Amino acid sequence: MSARFFSDTPLTLGAITLSGPEAHHLLHVMRAAVGAELTLFDGRGSEFPARITRLGRNDFECEVLAEERVDRERAAPLTLAVALPKGDRQKVLVEKLTELGVSRLVPLLTERSVADKSAGGLEKLRRLVIEASKQCGRNRLMEITQPLAWAEYVASAAAPLRVIAHPVDDSSEQLPPSVESIAAIGPEGGFSDSEVELAVKSGWQRVSLGPRILRIETAAIALAAKLI
Repeated sequence: MSARFFSDTPLTLGAITLSGPEAHHLLHVMRAAVGAELTLFDGRGSEFPARITRLGRNDFECEVLAEERVDRERAAPLTLAVALPKGDRQKVLVEKLTELGVSRLVPLLTERSVADKSAGGLEKLRRLVIEASKQCGRNRLMEITQPLAWAEYVASAAAPLRVIAHPVDDSSEQLPPSVESIAAIGPEGGFSDSEVELAVKSGWQRVSLGPRILRIETAAIALAAKLI
């Protein structure tokens, strides 16, 4: 696979100029030359073989040669609703959920939440989605929504399968594969009893992730993999 670059402008055949972080990476990290081939994607599902035709100080121009529909998405959409951890652990969470093919990440505001995301913080996370997609070959970007309060999300979330990570007596439950799903991960300390009760009354299924206490990002990755 050739080097991949993201375009925030919808791609078509012909000439296109890229600037910003993508240009900086190509010009100053890869030090690519005119004539080099690369792959572009715009997050809508295709990838575009291209050839560099001009290098500028802060931008570069490519000739888009073709459009190829390459689907590396999950068989059914998966949304992870997560009470985000603090600091660099968010980076691990976003990178790994992108690699696992999660369709949407919903930051949750719960009774025990520790991280409330500002608009600037969300944009940094969305940039991490682009970088992870470049690395893993996804041509659709994982969506990161605005934060939602837990009660609001429980009332509005709709999917054939909705699960909440919370200890259950029966650890042998089987989750159906390849069905559109929503999975919720609570904060450090877990969801409160009232939050779990609200979900169960609304038709959510409790699911166990084993006998050990997992960190938020570990639990999210494990549940995403369980529903793959």
